[in-house]
Amino acid sequence: MSSKSSKDKPETESATGMRRGLTSYGDTGFSLFLRKAFIKGAGFTDDALGRPVIGIANTGSGYNPCHGNMPQLMEAVKRGVMLAGGLPVEFPTISIHESFAAPTSMYLRNLMSMDTEEMIRAQPMDAVVLIGGCDKTVPAQLMAAASARVPAIQLVTGSMLTGSHRGERVGACTDCRRFWGKYRAEEIDDTEIADVNNQLVASVGTCSVMGTASTMACIAEALGMMVPGAASPPAVTADRIRIAELTGTQAVRMIGQNLTPDRILTPKAFENALRVLLAIGGSTNAIVHLTAIAGRLGIKMDMEAFDRIGKETPVLVDLKPSGQHYMEDFHKAGGLRTLLRELRPLLHLDALTITGRTLGEELDDAGPAFTQDVVRPFNNPIYAQGGIAVLRGNLAPGGAIIKQSAASPVLMEKEGRAVVFDDLQDLASRVDDDDLDITADDFMVLKEIGPVGAPGMPEAGYMPIPRKLARAGVKDMVRISDGRMSGTASGTIVLHVTPESAIGGPLALVKNGDRIRLSVANRELSLLISDAELAERKSKWQAKPAREEDQRGYRKLFLTTVTQADQGCDFDFLQGLGDGGSTPVGKP
Repeated sequence: MSSKSSKDKPETESATGMRRGLTSYGDTGFSLFLRKAFIKGAGFTDDALGRPVIGIANTGSGYNPCHGNMPQLMEAVKRGVMLAGGLPVEFPTISIHESFAAPTSMYLRNLMSMDTEEMIRAQPMDAVVLIGGCDKTVPAQLMAAASARVPAIQLVTGSMLTGSHRGERVGACTDCRRFWGKYRAEEIDDTEIADVNNQLVASVGTCSVMGTASTMACIAEALGMMVPGAASPPAVTADRIRIAELTGTQAVRMIGQNLTPDRILTPKAFENALRVLLAIGGSTNAIVHLTAIAGRLGIKMDMEAFDRIGKETPVLVDLKPSGQHYMEDFHKAGGLRTLLRELRPLLHLDALTITGRTLGEELDDAGPAFTQDVVRPFNNPIYAQGGIAVLRGNLAPGGAIIKQSAASPVLMEKEGRAVVFDDLQDLASRVDDDDLDITADDFMVLKEIGPVGAPGMPEAGYMPIPRKLARAGVKDMVRISDGRMSGTASGTIVLHVTPESAIGGPLALVKNGDRIRLSVANRELSLLISDAELAERKSKWQAKPAREEDQRGYRKLFLTTVTQADQGCDFDFLQGLGDGGSTPVGKP
């Protein structure tokens, strides 16, 4: 009789725990035997190794202060997993920070998604907790989860605390841009800009305003991929640690219910997330990220339908850059659930969440509303329409967007003369030249900062006001590009012009002195030249020659496979192959 214990026999079907995804040695029994031998070197018992395995993606990095609370979150998640009877196993992945990643964090988002997806697939885990926070980490993890199809739950690191500068409350990074604008305009001196630099980031955590990180946190909860109430607790609070523990516990519970991301990330869930994006005055970056996440499941983003729901979904959250408050205040006001109560008539309440219950059931069980001034009532909005509008015209046949809630109303219906910058280098070399031919009524146009052009679609769409105009008191002017801008920024800025200039989109054909019409009311962005003239310019256009660094490695992969903004800037070979429908799907 064989002495082999039955519990050591590998299962070939529906394998769980340490039996999942055995390494290929040609002998499955030996594969499991060897795996257990090595992990027992870390002190595990057979009892521990027989439990459901919860992988925990660790994105801690010395280069990522947004994830500076990772050790505390890891311990809390592990505690929650063990309280529910699971075995927590952490594993590292790429970590990306906005201010430390060159040429831009967006360039590395897809790489992080691939790293995370493959590690989920390659290593034995019955469910996975994805811990991220900084702008591109949460989208990358949700993209990976959508593709890997293992039960997954998102945990965000949480926002930083606000600081104080000379009696004024400040926080990254809307106030970073505001004070830097003052410094460029010579309204404050070297001493003050150094002083405020010490106060803008008062703790570890993500930006304290409704930038991309906070937007993606709210979106992840709206999608049903986080435990209720998880979007808003600041990074260094007990609430954040308790959320981490609950996340670990819920990860174990999800296994028996087989709550894979494809069951949660449905067209209805994405519409709920889009409604929230509009109502929070969220980052324009979220459009690109949601498109990419949906694309992994074969779900198409219908930008015309998105624009339609934007006209009936007001901005209700009074946070910078569209309002005045910070994420700490949003959390004290009840967080996302306070907003969801106001949006309830517009939401798909039957959408499933990672708790195994519907969004409507979770809202029914949420605590009662209370008096607060951060989330407005539906009938008293910050802005009557959603924060983002979709533009089209001969300058953007594939679409462009503008964050109308953070723009100057007097500039949103305007014609202007184009002042063209050919690329980032040209912008840097000329924008502060006192001889630059530009006035406040002109339109700044920046080319070559799209997905291919930069590469990586950097957040350079927030072009600095030329120094001579800043000195004269100009605070905003129309700026147009095929790039992105930080969710913390504000201004009358047209972004994501598609197709991009680097591949011959109409933006590449704009010349100095051309007239451009912007009409947010009519959703129009037009170059005021004839079709014949536009065609003539197109016939003469030539792409820039390839650079030496474009010919190898990840950069070559990126440049040859990245899609345009309207498809999420994902790699074409990572998109879902099936037809998952489209979103938004319409009123519930």
